[in-house]
Amino acid sequence: MPVQRCVVGYETCVDGRGEHERYTRGRLAQRIAALLRCEHAGEYDPRRRYPEPPYFVPSHTVVGLAAARALGIHGEHDLFGGVVPYRFVGTKSITHPLVDAAAHVPTGWSHAFPARVSDVVLHGVSAFALDDARRAGARMLRLAGEVRIKPGTGIGGRNQAVVTTARELDRALAALPAAELGECGVVLEENLREVATYSVGQVRIGELCASYVGTQRLTRDNHGDEVYGGSDLVVARGGFDALLAHELDRPARIAIEQARTYDTAARDLFPGLLASRSNYDIAAGTATGGGRTSGVLEQSWRVGGASSAELAALEVLAADPARDLVRASCVECYGRRDAAAAPPRATVYFAGVDPVVGPLLKYALAGGRDA
Repeated sequence: MPVQRCVVGYETCVDGRGEHERYTRGRLAQRIAALLRCEHAGEYDPRRRYPEPPYFVPSHTVVGLAAARALGIHGEHDLFGGVVPYRFVGTKSITHPLVDAAAHVPTGWSHAFPARVSDVVLHGVSAFALDDARRAGARMLRLAGEVRIKPGTGIGGRNQAVVTTARELDRALAALPAAELGECGVVLEENLREVATYSVGQVRIGELCASYVGTQRLTRDNHGDEVYGGSDLVVARGGFDALLAHELDRPARIAIEQARTYDTAARDLFPGLLASRSNYDIAAGTATGGGRTSGVLEQSWRVGGASSAELAALEVLAADPARDLVRASCVECYGRRDAAAAPPRATVYFAGVDPVVGPLLKYALAGGRDA
């Protein structure tokens, strides 16, 4: 009997995001193992001798091609997530050009990438040194009157700031984690109002491939801050062309084309990049000077907020090979609730009190046949 590989979680770094993230990733790994008809073997143990290289579910994008190969990750069928050649490639900072020719350039930087995606992203600058960020911010304040400051490694809109004066700019930049600035950078970007955020992505597990478009919801966390509250997705079997073949409104189609342009450019211009799970956040809103605009905010080549909805859709598609479209949702609710508060058909990913974020309920479900 041939030896089967197993599915393992892989904590690439500890970033203080909370116990619920680790618990959710473990639940995702269990369900991925079921889809692959493999054993779920818990967290990866480097001391253990595995009969076959495991299938990995990493907490973050794996950094370094040699590091990935050492784990046995050689392609998209070896993990749920992605591999990047340099750390900044997996951050928001990949998206925009540097402020000028004198700016600090991290190893592996591609001037060609921001030039190629300039038509599908918002106006912005990336910086990897405080002086560069100050120059970029001062220029943007003169032109637009306000600018959004985003740490390159930020997740879910947290730790961002909108500044309108030089003093506010200096304060926001001083709050950045200095140890990460040189490697991961900071993004200074135009600030939109009346924003709708779209998610566009693609996932591959085994022989299953699906693409999706949807919208994100915001909610209030236990501190009253506005944070990610879940996603509602339309998921099609196959690639982006298969998704576009279905009936979608114009904003959704624009978001898909913008995400596809970004995805293609990244795969073309960063040799070694691979991603079996790719998600792109696209903001559509009103610019400071008036008028509607939209653009890709960031990429996610790792387990993300919408991954539980993605898995719910893949499970439906795997169970019914004749089906090619399904709706799926994931929900994050803060406050004191238990698992019984989720709908009967939902898969609960976390229900309890997280030491970092407090009481939280997270669940996902796939909807009916109508899409």
